[in-house]
This record gives sequence, structure tokens and C-alpha cells, in this order.
Amino acid sequence: MTESAIPEGGAKTEKSKKQRVAAMGDLHIREHGSPSYKDLFSEISQAADILVLAGDLTDLGKPKEAELLATDLRSCSIPIVAVLGNHDYECGHVDEVKEIFEEAGVQLLEGQAVEINGVGFAGVKGFAGGFGRYMLGSFGEPAIKAMVAESVDETMRLENALRQVRSERAMVVLHYAPIPETLAGEPPEIFPFLGSSRLAETIDRFPVSAVVHGHAHRGTYEGRTPGGAPVYNVAAHIEKPTGKPYALLEL
Repeated sequence: MTESAIPEGGAKTEKSKKQRVAAMGDLHIREHGSPSYKDLFSEISQAADILVLAGDLTDLGKPKEAELLATDLRSCSIPIVAVLGNHDYECGHVDEVKEIFEEAGVQLLEGQAVEINGVGFAGVKGFAGGFGRYMLGSFGEPAIKAMVAESVDETMRLENALRQVRSERAMVVLHYAPIPETLAGEPPEIFPFLGSSRLAETIDRFPVSAVVHGHAHRGTYEGRTPGGAPVYNVAAHIEKPTGKPYALLEL
């Protein structure tokens, strides 16, 4: 996998040729004051074959915010895959938000997999919980046990999604981070709330070509799971090799 587009050539089929994936997260569309992304999505349609959105598509999870983004997404002429983020749940209208995005042609992943042009995409939101020896354990108060159970449930959904992938190339789409390396730049005290290495443990049991996530606005662009899978923090705020709000990955 590389991060720059390579000209298409030869007699490769759509499913066998390399695919350019534009990945971006944390748009945080607000009801008032957010910029239009129509031009950016039109640009992405020329630069990439597939667009991946890594959660926090809205700022407060309001249906009106989702409608504004859905309108802009209609300027995107390539397939769109996405997961939701924590902000998309804020107002308690997540089912309506999901319906709006799906009607706009977005393939939302919540523990499912989809294959597009020979690349399998497996996605979940993920959850908090911490990393390595400092992961939160299921002990003590019911609230702590519930938090750990949510983290485990999201990990199981990811495993189920990865088991559905049949293509040789696979991308994992998350909102929360699976490794601490791509959180570097955020205050270390909040790392446990930004992701969980339970996600990386699951990823490393499967042949994964790349992982993308968002959530950490002041994090670091690139890292690797313990098993060697490349991980990219594609939050719009993160500096990327493209110099754009989106990363461009080739699988």
C-alpha cells in the first residue's frame, strides 16, 4: 500500500486494480456556521475511487446537521463508506441520523462488512477503554463493568465484520483509536477515553491492509498495530501527506 495515486494501466479488472481510498473523519457539521464541503467532495471524487468517513460526521447528532452533510455528499460521485462517532449519538436521534445518511447513499458500517471494487471494508464505531496493561478491567461498580462491556461488544462486532470479508484487501474503519501511537499529541491523561487496544488485538487476528480512525484531533497521523497493520488517524484536523483534510491511501 502506498499513499500516492498510481496511474491505472493494463487490462486489470475493477476488482483487481489498485483502489485509491480517500479517508477523513471528524467533520463535526453544525446547524449554523459550518463550511460547505461540496467542492471538497467533488475534488475527492476526482482524486479517489472510494470515500471513507471515520465518524463524528455531525457535531451534536442533530438530524438537521445530518441533512446539511447529506446535501453536500450528493456532490460526491464515488462510493461512500462510513462509521458514526460519539458526537453523532449526542442528541439521541441516531436512528434518524443514520437514515438520512443512508438515503444519501452512504454505506454505514456498525459491525458489518462491504466489498467495493475488490476491497473489503469492515467497520464499527469502537469505544474507550485504554491500552495494553492499562486497559480498564471489568471489576467493581456496575458502571465500570458496563463501560468495559461496551468496549468488548464493539470489539466483537469488529471481529464479526472482519469474518465477513472475503477479499484479499481489507480496510478497517473506526472512530475510536486501536493504538496509542496515533493519539500522540493529545494529553496522555485522556488516552483511555480515546480508544482501546482491544480493537488492535482483534485486527491483528486478520489480514488487514490498513486501519483508519478519527476522534483524536491533536493526535498523530500514522502508527502500526503490534502485529504490523498500518493505522492512520484521518481526523480532518490532522496534518496529512496530501496537505488536505483527507488522507489518500492506495490498496
